[in-house]
Amino acid sequence: MKFTLSIAMNPLDQLGELARAAEEAGFSSIALPDSLFYSETVSADYPYTPDGSRFWTEETPWADPLVAAASMGAVTERLTFYTSVLKLGSRNPVLLARQVNTVAALTGGRFGLGLGVGWSPEEFRWCGAPYEKRGKRVDEAIDVLRLILDGGMVEFHGEFFDFDKLRMSPTPPSRVPFYIGGHTEVALRRAARVGDGWSSAMMKFDDLRDTIARLRALLAEQDRAEDPFEYQAVCIDKFGLDGYREQGDIGVTDIITMPWVFDGLGFDAEVGPKLDSIKKFGDEIIVKIGD
Repeated sequence: MKFTLSIAMNPLDQLGELARAAEEAGFSSIALPDSLFYSETVSADYPYTPDGSRFWTEETPWADPLVAAASMGAVTERLTFYTSVLKLGSRNPVLLARQVNTVAALTGGRFGLGLGVGWSPEEFRWCGAPYEKRGKRVDEAIDVLRLILDGGMVEFHGEFFDFDKLRMSPTPPSRVPFYIGGHTEVALRRAARVGDGWSSAMMKFDDLRDTIARLRALLAEQDRAEDPFEYQAVCIDKFGLDGYREQGDIGVTDIITMPWVFDGLGFDAEVGPKLDSIKKFGDEIIVKIGD
């Protein structure tokens, strides 16, 4: 089992120290969230809270995940970084491929791309992307990304994206894994079809168990039952050694967490106490979970 540190909504000037502490404590990865902007009003419900409200404010800090990965990669040696998850629907995949190529090269291949559609109509429209047909557009964008990132001279002619032969150099030093986010049946089918793993948002244990079982069935339908596949989980009701082992028993391979939350610290707390929480989590959980 692996542990990933989420840096969601933390002050940007703390990220380097948090990454170094995570590496020393035995974390395997940093999870990088994505939010483009905070619109004063939004015309859709946020899908991961009971009442559809956003649990952050207009003043909450969000780092661009690709810039943050490059920055933290420069001060670490072993940590990997992945977006959890980047909203692909509002982005152009050709431009994104250029960014991913660069981050993968700068980190020595320590980068994975977690991908979702996105939920806010404003993020689509104000970034010049249509909200309509967003699922089909994202499926095509994933094809474009994989094609370009795999290297060589390539071309693509689809419904939403069209280009003649091009090449981006350098090619990533290793294959960039794609982790697909989302809890809907469409998202799970997308993960089973094209993903190297699946990334959850906040879920209760019973829902997480059922979703993993469904993903395994879908992978079998795709003749991928024996393929390596990551299950990245944000479980909101199972913690501690016993709770994490229970998550492992249902198939979770990567637990995403914020250790300072268990010590009563908020996102905007000073960095020193957060570093203490990370170290304590490493000593009390990560070291012992493998015993």
